[in-house]
Amino acid sequence: MIKAGIVGGTGYTGVELLRILALHPQVQIHAVTSRADAGKRVDAMYPNLRGYVDAVFTEPGVETLKECEVVFFATPNGTAMRMARELLGQGVKLIDLAADFRLQDPAVWEQWYGEPHACPDLLAEAVYGLPEVNRERIRAARLIANPGCYPTATQLGFLPLVEAGLIRLDNLIADAKSGVSGAGRKAEIPMLMSEAGESFKAYGVAGHRHLPEIRQGLEHAAGQPVGLTFVPHLVPMIRGIHATLYAQLLSSEACDLQGLYEARYLGEPFVDVLPTGSHPDTRNVRASNRCQIAVHRPQGGDTVVVLAVEDNLVKGAAGQAVQNMNLMFGLEETLGLRAVGVYP
Repeated sequence: MIKAGIVGGTGYTGVELLRILALHPQVQIHAVTSRADAGKRVDAMYPNLRGYVDAVFTEPGVETLKECEVVFFATPNGTAMRMARELLGQGVKLIDLAADFRLQDPAVWEQWYGEPHACPDLLAEAVYGLPEVNRERIRAARLIANPGCYPTATQLGFLPLVEAGLIRLDNLIADAKSGVSGAGRKAEIPMLMSEAGESFKAYGVAGHRHLPEIRQGLEHAAGQPVGLTFVPHLVPMIRGIHATLYAQLLSSEACDLQGLYEARYLGEPFVDVLPTGSHPDTRNVRASNRCQIAVHRPQGGDTVVVLAVEDNLVKGAAGQAVQNMNLMFGLEETLGLRAVGVYP
């Protein structure tokens, strides 16, 4: 059994990790930390875990966490990087669900996150945890940067086109929507039901922190700079990401876009390319680790429209983290992650 620890067990991604790991046949939940709730039973805060998680919140100290084989950081940005070096030195494998290790350039990280990186030397070692791209590197890694929710859907949607060299790379557009759980479990006026309900708005248009992460991944696939406009939106639902992606083909000649996507994701357990003409719905992936994708060429023109949906808390966060853990420990990649989407 793999002894696992979760730092930040009181947020939405933390409790989602607990929900998934509680039924994982090869995991023992050894430590769940929370400074504010240390000493309280986990199932007192989350009654849905009664009978599945018999744990008490503890302080996030290295002395406790070093007994784990893997530690998940479901914490705000800037937390994992302050504990990473000491835990790695104890032989613990780390999976950070925040952004501390996603960007390879420490200057870019400082620009977007407002402080110097605490361990810039580890950025080169950290493996970006998108299994559909870095599966073999993940298997050998001890430090994983779990991708963000928007970046997962956006990169999976664009990658086949970018890798095949079929599109202009100077003006990609990602128009993405997220449910309110993407903002985390915190008391903020814009997240109140009376504020977010019956409303729909864009945010971060001038520049969102996920922009450099998406661009970095696409540039790695393309081998050259990529121009990307990324606009996120908040929609009045709890879970879900819907990314509508636009790109211009380099040639007006006929090409089999459906075949391209089906071939690229053939055998990928958690990417589902839908039949021609489909329009994926966020409810169909709710609580699952799947990303569903559909590709369109409206009116047979030069514009490609890709639709990608996922659950932001599962494939966009906790589920993908467990997928990475399975790879790191030589387990079947799908272990503990075969849950079918909840419908309706």
